[in-house]
Amino acid sequence: GRSESALLKLIHASKIYAKNGICALNAVDLTVQDGDYISVTGASGSGKSTLMHILGLLDSLTEGEYLLDGAAVAHLPAKQRARLRSEKIGFVFQQFRLLTGMTALENVALPLALQGVPRHERSERALAVLERVGLSDRANHRPHQLSGGQQQRVAIARAVVTEPCVILADEPTAGLDPMGRDEILDQIASLHETRGITIILVSHSMEDIAKYVERLIVMNHGEAVFDDEPKKVFSHYKELETMGLAAPQITYIMHALKEHGLNVDADATTVEEARDSILAALKASDSPLLKEGGAEK
Repeated sequence: GRSESALLKLIHASKIYAKNGICALNAVDLTVQDGDYISVTGASGSGKSTLMHILGLLDSLTEGEYLLDGAAVAHLPAKQRARLRSEKIGFVFQQFRLLTGMTALENVALPLALQGVPRHERSERALAVLERVGLSDRANHRPHQLSGGQQQRVAIARAVVTEPCVILADEPTAGLDPMGRDEILDQIASLHETRGITIILVSHSMEDIAKYVERLIVMNHGEAVFDDEPKKVFSHYKELETMGLAAPQITYIMHALKEHGLNVDADATTVEEARDSILAALKASDSPLLKEGGAEK
């Protein structure tokens, strides 16, 4: 059954682009279980986009194997890949933008039309999904009548309307203001929590990764160099810097405090964890800072 076999599995997956001979993926092994929430990060040219294209069946492997729900799919003809893609995978990618000439509802219903779902059922299902992302009152708006965050929520609705087994989101918050960003990340997190959908999210924001995901994969030169819970990965912040990446700002603050002799938890990566750890450390050290009553309030 599905439970014991992985949902997505790459075995020694390599991708070499014939045009320029660039090795974009180098013998990557990756196992994704049903219900995982994973983030992929890496500097530009690290192989993360290629990885997402392979997982999304938008590209084929040069070597190795890709098992999707137990079936070998790495070397299928393009037509079969396209069919599987439309059944199994939801995309929130820059290149899958909303179609400007269509309403929000029509955009969400589009993948169902491609699957040959009858019109009345398409509208019903599309509306139900728009409702889930809180936009049923905007069903007849065209993209230009929606905010950036709303457009991206329509894109998420379109990605889930086919009930895919995995959602691939590539920088889904790019170009959004902080409120729009939170809106999208909360939406994705709630899909994961309420429906148990498997999510693979490409993000550059280490703060977002620390807050939302359970597992972080760091790509560098076509290889997955780290694959662990974010806290563990961030503890290698000096190595990350050599790859052009930074840990969350909190990581740097906590390490600095520790170096200055305050016994804090250097693995804290969110503001809340940091606050609790600093207060506890101050209390334990009987710090005069607490005597003022400043931090007690």
